[in-house]
Amino acid sequence: MKLYKLLSFSFLIATLTSCTLTENIYVNDNGTGKFSVDMDGSSLMAMAGDQLGDQMGADAKKNIDTTFTFKQLFEEKKDSIAKLSPEAQKELKKLENFVVNTKMNAEKKEFLMTLSTDFKNVNELQDALQSMSALQKLEGGANAAAPFSKGLGDNNSKLSYTYDGKKFTRKAVIDKQKLAEKAKDSAADMSKMIFASSNYIIKYHFPKRIKKVSNPNATFSEDRKSITIQYPFTDYMENPDKLNFEIEFEK
Repeated sequence: MKLYKLLSFSFLIATLTSCTLTENIYVNDNGTGKFSVDMDGSSLMAMAGDQLGDQMGADAKKNIDTTFTFKQLFEEKKDSIAKLSPEAQKELKKLENFVVNTKMNAEKKEFLMTLSTDFKNVNELQDALQSMSALQKLEGGANAAAPFSKGLGDNNSKLSYTYDGKKFTRKAVIDKQKLAEKAKDSAADMSKMIFASSNYIIKYHFPKRIKKVSNPNATFSEDRKSITIQYPFTDYMENPDKLNFEIEFEK
């Protein structure tokens, strides 16, 4: 299947159905780790698989398991990128190491999409995630990140992470000006309807046992080195600061 056809299909999945997005962070002893966001759009495959199959043609009958990096995408779009401002090009550069994996199985009614990258320090993630909005300036690039550019890069806040071995924080600071502008946008109501039954799940894994978490809804793994917190996706989009919390680790 051609890359752009697959990306268009991914965009369709992201905009027509409720889905579950899971944000994963794995932190190693030395502070390095892996970040990923998993989208499960299987519900649309179950509800409208036949119609989507007609749109996709013969490709819909194939089991798909494909991976590409944004670096590959940017290489294909290098002429378009060259026309962007130096600032926009710099933002896109931060996304080069992100990998997108897509799995589709028509028989099992399964559609999964994962955006992932390795990091040397969780602080790096702040700049990279905010750079997702730069994909909107690249023709065809927005589809490559859907639903990621429609969620991670578009909830009117600046997200940051910190980790020093003693504490971990996740903090979103709301941009009140953007929030006010969005309130006047009729498309915001449509977005709210689309994601009304969607969930945003956080799963974080650490090398140390967790002493306490500021969010009372967090559940722990048996070894207390991992937490899971589930939110309505509307909270993520409309009240991103509700997802702020702090973790303290045992000595």
